[in-house]
Amino acid sequence: MGERKIRNMEEFASVSGISRPTVSKYFNDPTSVRASTRARIEAAIEQYDYRPNIYAMNQNRQLTKNIGIVVPYLADPFFGEIVRVIEMRCIEAGFSPSLFSSHGEPEQEKDILDTLRSLKPAGVLLAPLGRLSDKSAIETFCRDVPTVLFDSNIDGMGEAFVGSDNYSFVSQTVEYLSRTGEPPCFFEMKHPANPNANKRRRAYLDMMERLQLEPHVMQVDGSGWAFEEIGRKGAHDILNRQALPTNTVLCSNDRLAIGFLSACFEIGYKVGRSTGDDLRVASHDDHPFSRYTCPSLTTAAHDYGSVSGHAVETLFRLIESGGRFQRREETLFSARLIMRDSA
Repeated sequence: MGERKIRNMEEFASVSGISRPTVSKYFNDPTSVRASTRARIEAAIEQYDYRPNIYAMNQNRQLTKNIGIVVPYLADPFFGEIVRVIEMRCIEAGFSPSLFSSHGEPEQEKDILDTLRSLKPAGVLLAPLGRLSDKSAIETFCRDVPTVLFDSNIDGMGEAFVGSDNYSFVSQTVEYLSRTGEPPCFFEMKHPANPNANKRRRAYLDMMERLQLEPHVMQVDGSGWAFEEIGRKGAHDILNRQALPTNTVLCSNDRLAIGFLSACFEIGYKVGRSTGDDLRVASHDDHPFSRYTCPSLTTAAHDYGSVSGHAVETLFRLIESGGRFQRREETLFSARLIMRDSA
């Protein structure tokens, strides 16, 4: 018998070398896993004298096996990629994921929360609209349903938040661009739909101050989630007025940058880091299409796998613990600079 005291199913999965979803499937139904895997789990149970929290499991079994997943705009491939990983992890653990998109509309987000409450899910992974969200509706929902927020944080709501460290995105791009050419101006929407944009602007201003460089924030009109078209129209206006204060542009997100690159092509500006190029353009997110732009887009990349995987694991722990943590958890994953041809 092992000397280590295993406190929960996550620790048991770690010490036994078997994935958390597979362990969860075994304890829900031992016949649902392969015989060889079942033997490994049962040997680890004996070795570590582990017994799951039967009270929490029985409480959870009174719920459905549904997991709710809510995103603000499913047409954005960024959310499509995260949801793809989340869905697969839920299915592997024996849950049935149900996907909802609020389409950027706060009333739709409220309706989705009402629908989910009636379905009595085991738990919900929620990427809220943020600035436009009905905060009181989300707060009430999180009291009723075990909820983990991801991508967009609302302070104090949900039992946990899992997302990306926006400062790490911007600090890397600003440092790189300033070191290799003219310091960047920051290109963003005047009224961004996603609250992460505000964090990125603040990080840009902070980094420029730290580097003792003059900041320039270029804000363009537009609202909603049609980022590419907003970026294209805004870039047309700025470039036609020759209003850029520097030949280096750092976009708030890759979808705006894709629109900016489109405008550059239409007007005749050459983007790249070679001698004779007119502009350098970089951005943040590593949108699934950013490697296929022309030129390919230099960007700071989300750790898609870690964000989505940790969000799911956190929700599983929350469900196992009976729907509440002793204190709210926040986990941020750093970005990774990817240098391509645009800057």
